[in-house]
Amino acid sequence: MAVTTTLHWLNDKHFVGIDSGNHSVVLSGQADGIGVKPSEMLLIALASCSSVDVVEILAKKRLKLTLLEVVTTGERDPEPPWPYRSIHLKYRLAGHGLTPKAVEQAINLSQEKYCSVAATVRGVARITTEYEIISTP
Repeated sequence: MAVTTTLHWLNDKHFVGIDSGNHSVVLSGQADGIGVKPSEMLLIALASCSSVDVVEILAKKRLKLTLLEVVTTGERDPEPPWPYRSIHLKYRLAGHGLTPKAVEQAINLSQEKYCSVAATVRGVARITTEYEIISTP
């Protein structure tokens, strides 16, 4: 299955990326740029790919989320091309009836079976996860 994206140069080190569904995102190669840094977009892509799976898996278990946040931290080599060698995802979730077993299963299924970004990155970087279930009043 082929997927095509397009990247348009705006100016300096600023770009607009357009996905196969015609959605766009601004990227920037500069620290003070107007968009997301491409290397950090990889972390966002990993977190969002996994989050889509987690939401879907928990919904199939009839568990309704009221909060899902993923903080992703990547450790990179100090020398060019600065690849990520380890990436850690911390999931914060809240919802009615969430159990550690259900959350762990959803995260593990995402990371090991469904998330294409994790499958791609895993060959270069070690991916670790943790989660926190936040109580709701």
